[in-house]
Amino acid sequence: MNNCDSLSAMTDEELRSQLVWRFTVAQRPLGRWRLNAYVLRKRLAWRGVVASTLFLKRAVDLVGSFLALVFLAPVFLFIAILIKLEDRGPVFLGQGRIGKHGRDFKMFKFRSMIVNAEQKLPELLAQNKHVKGVTFKIENDPRITRVGKWLRKFSVDEFPQFYNVLVGDMSLVGPRPCLPREVDQYTLEQRRRLEITPGLTCLWQIGGRAEIDFSGQVQLDVRYIESQSFFGDLVILAKTVPAVLLSKGAY
Repeated sequence: MNNCDSLSAMTDEELRSQLVWRFTVAQRPLGRWRLNAYVLRKRLAWRGVVASTLFLKRAVDLVGSFLALVFLAPVFLFIAILIKLEDRGPVFLGQGRIGKHGRDFKMFKFRSMIVNAEQKLPELLAQNKHVKGVTFKIENDPRITRVGKWLRKFSVDEFPQFYNVLVGDMSLVGPRPCLPREVDQYTLEQRRRLEITPGLTCLWQIGGRAEIDFSGQVQLDVRYIESQSFFGDLVILAKTVPAVLLSKGAY
């Protein structure tokens, strides 16, 4: 029987006496030394677990993003031609985003909207489906181009972010990177999304995407941050493929 089991089997009086005895022992020089050694051992073990998890996560990010960029190169070229043929505008869109611990970086996407889409945003704010929160999502956004509609439907517009993963701005799995104007409105609880490196896919991306409101997105991101693991990331990546192919919740 371990310590936890033995304590749980005690009566209230026995438990009180045992805790008092342990506290008294911990005040003695040898007791303090043993307690400090125990805490240090547990702390080092935890740091080892965290370090190994981060190492594996970064290794998967590097290998996965590099292979994706290599094998998707022909797809990138084909999409670039389609975008250019539609309106002669730029192929890629570089957006300022907020990453881990509030660091600014430029996130890349295939351009799926008209060139002056940002200037037309104020005209559409009243149609925002996410009534509560700071994100903006509407169905049948008139700013989306014909090519962009299909790029967004299957999340192909996000493919250039494999470059962001390769250089370390993003990870394959993590909370989606936020716009600066959104972060400016965040509460303290919502800023928890900035505790880790943002990702290409996350829990709410595989669970409904734009159909999940901002509050729900934050809750799922916090859940991921508190329980993230290497194997958990692999599960999310595996579930991302069917979620993208079915295009559920994609606007």
